[in-house]
Amino acid sequence: MRKPISLLTLLLFLSVTACAQHTSNMNGDHNHGASPSPADAAETQDWAKARLAKSPRHQEWVKVKNGTREVSSFVVYPESKNKSTAVVVIHEIFGMSDWVQSLSDQLAEAGYIAIAPDLLSGAGPNGGGTSSLDRNAIGQKIRDLPPDQITADLNAVADYVSKLPASNGKVVVAGYCWGGDQAFRFATNNPNIKAAYVFYGPAPMTSDNAIDKAALAKIKAPVYGFYAGNDARIGATVPATTQAMKELNKTYDPVTYDGAGHGFMRAGDAPEPEDTTAADYSKQLDAWRLNRTARDAAWARWKKLLASV
Repeated sequence: MRKPISLLTLLLFLSVTACAQHTSNMNGDHNHGASPSPADAAETQDWAKARLAKSPRHQEWVKVKNGTREVSSFVVYPESKNKSTAVVVIHEIFGMSDWVQSLSDQLAEAGYIAIAPDLLSGAGPNGGGTSSLDRNAIGQKIRDLPPDQITADLNAVADYVSKLPASNGKVVVAGYCWGGDQAFRFATNNPNIKAAYVFYGPAPMTSDNAIDKAALAKIKAPVYGFYAGNDARIGATVPATTQAMKELNKTYDPVTYDGAGHGFMRAGDAPEPEDTTAADYSKQLDAWRLNRTARDAAWARWKKLLASV
């Protein structure tokens, strides 16, 4: 496993980096065992909302049909004269956040069609999605999503975006935290995706917490991992995943960013901490710097990988 960044190892104190524990089931799905508390859930993301509002790129909400279901999905188009590869963005356990939408816009800025489905579509009051639920309910509802429904929703979204006039027909998938887990699992279920980018999510597991080699054997696309040095819960699964993928002759390329904490793509995207009166301000600042460094390195790597699709 390559570790391209040499940084001091520090405990991560930002509240946005925590995701609840994963539990395994027979379907190879890994749900978070508890809903995030308000302290753990995504903080107010006015910075992400403001950046999104300033974007010159075309953004729209669409409803993607999956049988009788409608999956509300956020789409952003690049400003390009050529047809583009599409990226299916799978959100964290925090659901369809402002940051997920901002990330989608950043992908479009890099030249790709981004589509981020709200996998909680229909799970809220009166058929609503993430925005209709409170923080605790979001985590609980995500934990209870049927694995087959998740797969069917993602298949419908991938099919939809591949057929857009501006699409070149190539579709890749990326996910974060819970979404990273689902991106890896989607690679086992959809043979048509061209690549999977897994951000701090584990490979599919069996009911006894072993790597599900039967599921991994179905993977057709290369899988690229982006992991945090200060995240033993997920990092501990990488060596066994590497070995299993090697035995199966599958492409799996994990990179760990030393000093970063779980959720570093969002934590490193946030503005620098400003509350200099906070008792742990220096630790928050150190953690933010490490996450920002990891986030920037991961983006640079990701763009190179996307360009090769």
